Amino acid sequence: MALNNIQDLFVKELSDLHSAELQILEALPKLSKAAQSAELTKAFDHHRAQTEVHRDRLEQVFSLVGAKPSGEKCKGMAGLLAEGESLLKEEAPSEILDAALIGAAQRVEHYEMAGYGCARTYARMLGLDAGVLLLQQTLDEEGQTDHLLTRLAESTINPRVPA
Repeated sequence: MALNNIQDLFVKELSDLHSAELQILEALPKLSKAAQSAELTKAFDHHRAQTEVHRDRLEQVFSLVGAKPSGEKCKGMAGLLAEGESLLKEEAPSEILDAALIGAAQRVEHYEMAGYGCARTYARMLGLDAGVLLLQQTLDEEGQTDHLLTRLAESTINPRVPA
């Protein structure tokens, strides 16, 4: 895809985010199953439902510009998820594994927040007010998930981790 203007860049960013969300939908059940803490399992399950909404919102934004996802795989997300899944093969006490899963999940959230922030800015530049609102809503939810993971780490998981 040639990037000749901001709309081309916007569609590329949306495609990257769409691929990322699809990959996350596939990965979250594995993380949920691996989590030892009931609160972490619940957070992963909730985020899976939220991720379905994020995917649907992206598809709404695509329709605003008359475009479709490129189908190209987001390599950044693939790498982050592969790194997180490699943790599942490690031998570790449950508290350590949960702490590691939170760290991996937060890296994913931060990647998404960066992408949604860029996409929102491009939508604003293009005068797509409805797109700005949809992307900001998802960006806010990604931030809330990040904060939830931090709270879990600080209050539930990490205090149980042996030094």
